Amino acid sequence: QVQLVESGGGLVQPGGSLRLSCAASGNIISMNAMGWYRQAPGKDRELVADITSGGNTNYAESMKGRFTISRDGAKNTVYLQMNNLKPEDTAVYYCNAKSTVLVQLRLQDVEVWGQGTLVSVSS
Repeated sequence: QVQLVESGGGLVQPGGSLRLSCAASGNIISMNAMGWYRQAPGKDRELVADITSGGNTNYAESMKGRFTISRDGAKNTVYLQMNNLKPEDTAVYYCNAKSTVLVQLRLQDVEVWGQGTLVSVSS
């Protein structure tokens, strides 16, 4: 139905920047919202930021001012620009997509997750 391909993770020093990308493909009728979550070792998965098809954004409080989420609707792609990274930002970052797809001539709302990309912030 919907496949997500993430890229952009890696190792960065404190204060550095990374840009994550997530491209969705499949039998997508409309991409309703896309977002990023993260999960650090021993912790629950938490919202980083999300963005609706209308461009409305929502950020976790600790990411405001450092992270920026954006989207390319034509490409069903979402980006996460992360600046001033801190060691506590180290986590696996997961892309999330909520879309409407066509399944056997019927519209169906689906939610899918990417495989995750590791972001490590360390000196």
